[in-house]
Amino acid sequence: MSIVIKQDAFVTDEVMQIVARERAVALSAREWKHRLAGYGYSIRDTDDGKHLLETLPHHVTLCELPEELFN
Repeated sequence: MSIVIKQDAFVTDEVMQIVARERAVALSAREWKHRLAGYGYSIRDTDDGKHLLETLPHHVTLCELPEELFN
């Protein structure tokens, strides 16, 4: 199954600022995912170890998240 990523550079940058800010204030990955859901986003982990940011509730993939957000 191939993953189609819908990208608009400006929107992706704006969303990534939200994602990074919320990660910085979240005490755990679980809290972070909950906070992102409040903005209408979810994180999907793939079989090959990637983390994809998706919209809720339609699960449209926006971008791949950098690994440093998970460390």
